[in-house]
Amino acid sequence: MTIDFEKAGGLVPAVIQDVQTSRVLMVGFMNEEALEKTKKEGKVTFYSRTKQRLWTKGETSGNFLISKEIISDCDNDTLLIKAQPLGPTCHTGSDTCFNEDNTPNVLFLDYLQKVISDRKNSSSDQSYTKSLFEKGINKIAQKVGEEAVETVIEAKDDNDDLFKNEVADLLYHLLVLLEAKNLQIDDIMAVLAERHK
Repeated sequence: MTIDFEKAGGLVPAVIQDVQTSRVLMVGFMNEEALEKTKKEGKVTFYSRTKQRLWTKGETSGNFLISKEIISDCDNDTLLIKAQPLGPTCHTGSDTCFNEDNTPNVLFLDYLQKVISDRKNSSSDQSYTKSLFEKGINKIAQKVGEEAVETVIEAKDDNDDLFKNEVADLLYHLLVLLEAKNLQIDDIMAVLAERHK
């Protein structure tokens, strides 16, 4: 990744996006030194135009942004940084600098799908997810069936917490099954979108 810092006088915009929710958290500016510090330390660091110095988000509040992925745009003069926020991002106490709530949403399924894929392909992973893949497609499909039945049972009762947990178990195991079949949630969304026409 080669960033053209000189195009805008040594600074480039850096859009910060929550790695789990895809919500835009804030926009700052980086010079080459800020980018290198972010890569090296894993905490998003900007160049403050008002303070005329490097500024690591969270250096006084503790609400750091942990860098997970850095992408440049097509012109190599803007950065997209996917990060995990450790607390509110805005100095006002808001989740984002655009005063939006940053709560889990349907896009979290994309993030979870990536975690499942990473665990499937990791040789050192010892998680429950990895153990499902090691047991094979029949065991994974069986778990989806079990969770579906448990979801139906809880749907007939009045305990919303138990029902939500069973639905979460079902969705998780369904994502594992999709990964085992080398499919993505987007493939299913495409089918639903086609049916919607």
